[in-house]
Amino acid sequence: MPDLEELADRLGSIAEDLADAALDRLRRNADAIRAGGAPDPALVAEEKRITRARRSVEKAAGLLGARSTFEFDDGP
Repeated sequence: MPDLEELADRLGSIAEDLADAALDRLRRNADAIRAGGAPDPALVAEEKRITRARRSVEKAAGLLGARSTFEFDDGP
């Protein structure tokens, strides 16, 4: 079983892959616009969905990485 820091690192790598995927969608739409076309609404929606997923993964990675470094008080 990997430790939390290792899991946080793996999630960080996944977040980078998701960022690359989102940028790919943005580039494809930019290329279409440069060619005189219109942005593809499906690509726009997909980029937004990927970006939301990336943010969630980054948040999870940060929480796991922080857990191994800091103590949190979960309340009473």
